[in-house]
Amino acid sequence: MKKICSLFIAFSLFFTAFAQPEDPKALHETAKTFMRSGDFNNAIIILNRAIQQDNNNLEMQKDLVMSHYLKRDYAKALEGAKLLVERNDADVVCFQIAGNVYKALEEVKDCDKLYKKALKKFPKSGSLLSEYGELLWATKDFSAIKLWEEGIKVDPAFSGNYYNAAMFYYYTKDKVWSLIYGEIFINMESLGERGAAMKELLLQGYKEKLFVDADLMKGGEGNKSEFAKTFLQGMSKQSSLANKGITTETLTMIRARFILDWYANNADKFPFRLFDYQRQLLTEGMFNAYNQWLFGPIENLAAYENWAKTHQEEYNGFSAFQKTRVFRMSPGQYYQSL
Repeated sequence: MKKICSLFIAFSLFFTAFAQPEDPKALHETAKTFMRSGDFNNAIIILNRAIQQDNNNLEMQKDLVMSHYLKRDYAKALEGAKLLVERNDADVVCFQIAGNVYKALEEVKDCDKLYKKALKKFPKSGSLLSEYGELLWATKDFSAIKLWEEGIKVDPAFSGNYYNAAMFYYYTKDKVWSLIYGEIFINMESLGERGAAMKELLLQGYKEKLFVDADLMKGGEGNKSEFAKTFLQGMSKQSSLANKGITTETLTMIRARFILDWYANNADKFPFRLFDYQRQLLTEGMFNAYNQWLFGPIENLAAYENWAKTHQEEYNGFSAFQKTRVFRMSPGQYYQSL
């Protein structure tokens, strides 16, 4: 009899445990695990149950919309996205998710309205300015550059606007900003396809734009930025080094002399984090390795690999240094004039 009672109690506890509603936080973690594995159907099932218990949880609502979006159920995603952006506590990510849904549905006008609404609430969001500019650029609206420039000005720590602006300027007559913004982006986001693409653009920019004409100031008469004019004047002083061709070695010499000249004559007027970083590398004996890393693999991969083997101390020192720092531009160092 005692055994029967014990079994009854055990089964009762077992089924009671399963009957108890699971903590919504635990459910959310389980759903995120399914999302990471790409099982969006199970993520949706669990998120719906979690939201039943905590129906005002913003993070759960965002993940539910994202799961529908990643599943490519854009109708359901749009339904949830509209609710997200109407919430009083809607954050930048809510508007980014909604923007992605509208883009997937090719609802350009509604997406345009969404970004305008988002920027009224978050006018200093670099990510929203970047994505709104991308929407305009996709429709061949070249005013996109104003949004990317605004993003660089108000949110200098966000990398996406540097990438978009550098790509834009590369295809214009401008000789300066594709180089400046491109190098900033590489230092902020060197890994991945965009970083590799930007390194290639940077080397081409020096070859095909900056030094293609012996007179570096030619074509820049209408440049409104004093910083850009000063940059070109500084580079012009090193122009004779281009007589040997634009290679990783000559670029290292040109850029080293440019930095020394800049800090002798212009740094007080135009403090600039990128140039501070280059001077630091010069001072610490890593500028050559930095330029090899920046240009070498693009110019000649085999030659770069040989350089790394024959300069192991330099190569390893710079690689170790890179792992210890995070490059960020400083606020208040915006010098472009559109």
